[in-house]
Amino acid sequence: MSDSAPGAPSPLRPLPLLIFSSRWLQLPLYLGLIVAQGVYVLLFLKELYHLTMHSWEFTEQQIMLLVLGLIDVVMISNLLVMVIVGGYETFVSRLGLKGHPDQPEWLSHVNAGVLKVKLAMAIIGISSIHLLRTFIEASNIGLPTARITAEGVLWQTIIHTVFILSAIGIAWVDRMTQQKH
Repeated sequence: MSDSAPGAPSPLRPLPLLIFSSRWLQLPLYLGLIVAQGVYVLLFLKELYHLTMHSWEFTEQQIMLLVLGLIDVVMISNLLVMVIVGGYETFVSRLGLKGHPDQPEWLSHVNAGVLKVKLAMAIIGISSIHLLRTFIEASNIGLPTARITAEGVLWQTIIHTVFILSAIGIAWVDRMTQQKH
C-alpha cells in the first residue's frame, strides 16, 4: 500500500532524487549572472554619464561609438535576462508566472531548443554592434592612434559570419527535431 495520495507522484528512489535535485546546483550560477547584470547597469550609467557630460566636446563619430556602446550593453543585458530567466525556467524550476502581466511573451513557449536559437540570435546582434563599431573605426586604419587593423576587420567579419552560420545550423537542427516530434 502506498503512502501517497491518489494521483500524487510516487516518491523517487535516493539516486534519482539526488540526480534530479542536482539541478539546484545551477542556482548560484544564475545568482552570479544577476550580479553580472548589476555590473552592466553600472557600466551603462557610467557610459551614459560620460556621453552626457562630454557631448559638446565629442565629434559625431565619437557620439555614435558611445551610443553603440550603450546599445551593446543593453543587448548583453537582454542576453543575460534570457539566460537567467529562460535557463532557470527550463533547467531548474518553474517561476510560476502564469497570468502575470509582466511575463515575457517568449517564456510561455521556452524550451532548450528555443532558448538556444534565441541566444544565438542575441549573440549575432551583439556581434553586429561590435562589427558596426569596427567598420566606423575602420577609417582610422593606418593612423598611429588606430585601435583596429585591416586584419582585425577581416577576422571580426569572419567570426561574425561563423556566428550567423552557427545560428542557422542551430535553428535548422531545432526545426528538424521539432518536426520529428
